[in-house]
Amino acid sequence: MKILTGNDLATGDVVWWTGSDWSRHVEDAADVGEAGERIGREEEAARRVNVPYVIDAAGTPEGPRPAHIKDRIRALGPTVRTDLTLKPSDPAAGNWVI
Repeated sequence: MKILTGNDLATGDVVWWTGSDWSRHVEDAADVGEAGERIGREEEAARRVNVPYVIDAAGTPEGPRPAHIKDRIRALGPTVRTDLTLKPSDPAAGNWVI
């Protein structure tokens, strides 16, 4: 199984091609077969998605499961607690020392 992923151009969110549109949920991803590269080029040209690429996935009862660990992590979302990250509006953000 081949599925198409990329990032939403407006938000930067990880998205998955459903066969007709983009979803933020990997379980909605459709098998693109050999058409994945073409769909990715068309969607990128239409400025709906950034850096689309085709990946291998396994079909499961819960939906597609990306074969590579990198894409499994992308499907699950951030790997850090978002409540612990600095926000640009945080007054302490300018005081952060690395």
